Amino acid sequence: MRIVFSGLLLAGAILAVRPADARPRDDAMVGAYRCSVIAESQSWLDCYYGAAQPVRAALGLPPALAAQVKLAASPPAGGARHDEAIRDDAMAEAAGCGRAAGDRAWLDCYYSAVLPMRSRLGLSQPQGRSAPPVPRMSIAASRPAPAGPPPLPPSTGLLNGLFNTVRPVVRKVAMRSFDLDRKGAFTVVLADGQVWKQSDEDEVYHPAHWRQAGPDVLVTISPDAMHTFTMTVEGEQRFYKVHRIH
Repeated sequence: MRIVFSGLLLAGAILAVRPADARPRDDAMVGAYRCSVIAESQSWLDCYYGAAQPVRAALGLPPALAAQVKLAASPPAGGARHDEAIRDDAMAEAAGCGRAAGDRAWLDCYYSAVLPMRSRLGLSQPQGRSAPPVPRMSIAASRPAPAGPPPLPPSTGLLNGLFNTVRPVVRKVAMRSFDLDRKGAFTVVLADGQVWKQSDEDEVYHPAHWRQAGPDVLVTISPDAMHTFTMTVEGEQRFYKVHRIH
């Protein structure tokens, strides 16, 4: 708790004397300290991710989820804080990211700081996991499936999409079918046999309008920070957080 109180004082000092050319990472840390008033840990984590938006914008990365940015802009106060020790440790580590050389390295350090909280909440970890069985698709395939899926793209480490040039792992490949689970999260099958599932932390649901677009709507999937991937669909401006399962 002492770390957070000190952080709030520091955030106030930054706001009071911030120069006109304040770095995006300073804005991000001010936002992250403001998140401390949130009681529930999942909401706190979403707020923390939303606070990173100034740095993501400066780096030209896809924006944080709209709900996360909204939380960071106006975090709701009230109630006893959950997982206080994990939060304090995360903020102490994030504060130490100021030694990073450049905003790209800083952002990766900032995201790494909350890996213990992701583990506490049972969320997927960026280091990877074994692939679950391929689910049954609800829409019939429009063409025969290939003999086997191509190999998974090679990992370039935690800094993929930060220091290296970001190249899509899927570029304008047709969506052969998709399925929605009970909360509206999707699983898509591509024409080349790859299967991608919407990530648990994504909050953009209900893409049922894809049904009107036909089976050949084009999909592009690109790497983002911390072993994550974002998917875009032809004709849409939004980004979806996804991970490959086959």
